[in-house]
Amino acid sequence: MKNFKLNKGFTLIELLIVIAIIGVLSTLLMVNFVAIRQRSRDVARKADLSHIQESLEMYRADQGNYPVSGSSSGNFPTSCGSGVSFKNAAGTTTYMPAIPCDSLGSTYWNNGVYYYYTGDSGVTYSITACLENTSDKDQNITSTPPTGAPSNCPNNLYYVLQNP
Repeated sequence: MKNFKLNKGFTLIELLIVIAIIGVLSTLLMVNFVAIRQRSRDVARKADLSHIQESLEMYRADQGNYPVSGSSSGNFPTSCGSGVSFKNAAGTTTYMPAIPCDSLGSTYWNNGVYYYYTGDSGVTYSITACLENTSDKDQNITSTPPTGAPSNCPNNLYYVLQNP
């Protein structure tokens, strides 16, 4: 019988090919993971704006008008977080116990973490958030900010809800 030397293990070329395949797959997964995170943050922003819109409609039903930007009574809060609530001017009715903050913090607006609210004369309002997902086809997305809103969204994608 002949003695055959059995090679156990992998050659350097085989190892390099496997490492290259793993690298390509992990790169594809990471790119997809970043896009999924952007879409999920955008969904959260849209839900936050929808909740704010519901509270504004309840406010209007009780008060007869929407809060005016910059007014001293019944003004919609200019900050957000667990300690900031949306109440009527007398402070007796709470319409939103905590104003939601943007998940990316101080990336977009001047005040950092707040969705932008504008209201004029108590008749109309708009609530704006910056979006990250450039492939979103929602009908409420515009590339121009509403009047008065800052124009510093990185992708020029503004999700705007206005009074119905």
